[in-house]
Amino acid sequence: MNMSIPYETGGRTNQKARTRTALVAATRELLAEGTTPTVEQAADRAGISRTTAYRYFPNQRALLVAVYPEISVASLLDDKAPTDPSQRLDLVIEQLTHQVVEHEPELRAQLHLSLDARASASDQLPFRTGRAIGWIEDALAPLREQMTARELHRLALAIRATTGIEALVWLTDVAGLPAQDARELMRSSASALLRDTLRNHASISGRTAPTSTRSRNAGRPRPH
Repeated sequence: MNMSIPYETGGRTNQKARTRTALVAATRELLAEGTTPTVEQAADRAGISRTTAYRYFPNQRALLVAVYPEISVASLLDDKAPTDPSQRLDLVIEQLTHQVVEHEPELRAQLHLSLDARASASDQLPFRTGRAIGWIEDALAPLREQMTARELHRLALAIRATTGIEALVWLTDVAGLPAQDARELMRSSASALLRDTLRNHASISGRTAPTSTRSRNAGRPRPH
């Protein structure tokens, strides 16, 4: 996602890059302190004039979109990734939940802004672009010969619903879990969804669920 505006593209680009970096860093500091900053507050913290700050970020939403690091990779798995879907999914969910916890302040602020009906496609928030769903579908790719594209997509949606910032907020704020326990529960929920889906699919088709998936999850308690 490229949030640069025309002002930043011409003349003294190095200086402008430093100014932008300072504003983003100041915003992250304020978010970590529990403040959802306005452009003015970020400018004051960075020691930059408010007029200058608005040249980079015309509103609070644009500022908060910029603080989440750009993660544009199509896959969270490398060439050495296993072929077993449960192992692949666990690797992806481990990385995904790490990102959510690491960037919790930024994502909480963006979650709040996501409820704003005035938002437009041009300032779409990072977690609303569907990239996590693509990562999950990539993890489930070995199942494409067993399941239809629609079935895989629905499974990816179900898993995504248990692993994002929305789930973290509920698990920590409402259920009272520490962040690490919340991460583990999100991972076990994703595994349970995959296991149950494969079991149901195998039952309908008259096949047995993949051995690796069954053995890996044997005895694991199911989340409530």
